[in-house]
Amino acid sequence: MRNTAKITTAVAAAGALTFALSACGSGKDSSSASDYSGPLVVAASPTPHAEILDYVKDHLAKKAGLDLEVKEFTDYVTPNTATEDGSVGANYFQNKPYLDDFNKKNGTHIVSVVTVHLEPLGLYSHKVKSADALKSGATVAVPNDSVNEARALKLLAANGLITLKAGVGNEATPADITENPKKLTFKELEAAQTPRSLDDVDAAVINGNYAISSGLKPAKDALVLESATNNPYGNFLAVKKGNEKDPRVKKLAKLLTSPEVKKFIEDKYAGSVIPSF
Repeated sequence: MRNTAKITTAVAAAGALTFALSACGSGKDSSSASDYSGPLVVAASPTPHAEILDYVKDHLAKKAGLDLEVKEFTDYVTPNTATEDGSVGANYFQNKPYLDDFNKKNGTHIVSVVTVHLEPLGLYSHKVKSADALKSGATVAVPNDSVNEARALKLLAANGLITLKAGVGNEATPADITENPKKLTFKELEAAQTPRSLDDVDAAVINGNYAISSGLKPAKDALVLESATNNPYGNFLAVKKGNEKDPRVKKLAKLLTSPEVKKFIEDKYAGSVIPSF
């Protein structure tokens, strides 16, 4: 599979057993997922997910007796397919509306374990200093996957730029816009491409992890930012159904929601990533 960036490894406590994990996309029999020996390999987006996992690996895992490997991916598909086929033991990159949509469309069986943080979605621009300054006919880039596009449109609606059809859910598209006073046009792009579009469009709605990895500071640079209050888009540790009782997963879930990790998130991301526990 594409988009694998690197693997980092935490040293296990003495006496840990090892077992081989096949490469992503190998079609490994998922029945081997019941083997809970060896390292727990977690697929993650580079920022902030892998950074948070690396903190756990470097500072907390050894003491907890957890052998942890972090495998980075830059897309939103491969981590779930790798978890489904057993190439990795868990993933950490997504929110529940996205996972529900993914499972439905792909016949996968991924379930959440514990919610760790929220990355507020934001509207950014290289051309205007406020959302109100967007001109009539401005082009706004939005993620093209169904859940994140709906989330982007809801952000724009919450800030008075558009009005959406009443009751529209997580599959909203520009076709569900009922009022568009600025006559905005929308450019649908893969979520990872939205930061790169900023020089070509008037504004872009960008997922928090991609904003941070491109050098943006959501708490400072976003024209408008998603509210954390009652937000359903918290990012969580996830596994294939049936692996929730894996003792390695339980250890990692406990570490990811520890006071140490909460402080790390608050100190490192200064409001651009918000602990959800």
